[in-house]
Amino acid sequence: MTDARSGGTRRPPAREMLVDAIRMAAAAELIDYSGHGSVRRDDRVFFINSGASVRRRLTVADIVTVDLDGALVEGSAPPPLEYHIHAEIYRARPDVGAVLHTHPRWSTLLTTAGVAMKPVYAQGTLVGEPPLLDSPLSIDSREMGQRLAATLGAGAAVLLKSHGAVLAGADLIECFALAVYCEENAYRQYMAMQVGTPHVFSVEEQQICRRTLWSAGLFRKAWDHYRSKLD
Repeated sequence: MTDARSGGTRRPPAREMLVDAIRMAAAAELIDYSGHGSVRRDDRVFFINSGASVRRRLTVADIVTVDLDGALVEGSAPPPLEYHIHAEIYRARPDVGAVLHTHPRWSTLLTTAGVAMKPVYAQGTLVGEPPLLDSPLSIDSREMGQRLAATLGAGAAVLLKSHGAVLAGADLIECFALAVYCEENAYRQYMAMQVGTPHVFSVEEQQICRRTLWSAGLFRKAWDHYRSKLD
């Protein structure tokens, strides 16, 4: 992601935004000590937090630059072992500018129990019914990364059985908002299941929501909300 103007305000550099996104995700309990995020720099290179970094206390110094084969371009700390998630999505999807691999509680509980995620609230329709990579194993090889990218397809989200979720967005703000929406949908679905049968949005309801809610301004609203919690 390059510096760009949005709403009259100049965005911080990509590394700084990535630091914010990961710290925000950690504060929201979307990731733990081993989640990671990335931003595409160009066709062959991307920024990602180092594997050993403390996510909640991340700084720009913890962001390294790697190529699609995981070789360091800038920085000295190794990337996460699952950098293949990011590399293979970037190989397969030229439209994707940012990727987050989260370890969220509620969507992971659904996959552990074998329950498919369904769109049960308005923003949840933007991730719909995410496909499932039916393996709990780490995505620590190019082959596994390719499997994940193929499972994601042209979508915005993929769930990893008993493991977590991966979100892909055109930019980091969109990607982060989708991660929030995905986990909130899983939470509402799980909680509704404790007292009854959740209402699943109809095809028509989903289409209406997607037309009105897939919006850079609304993605930014979610970003600003979570960013304010870091201050």
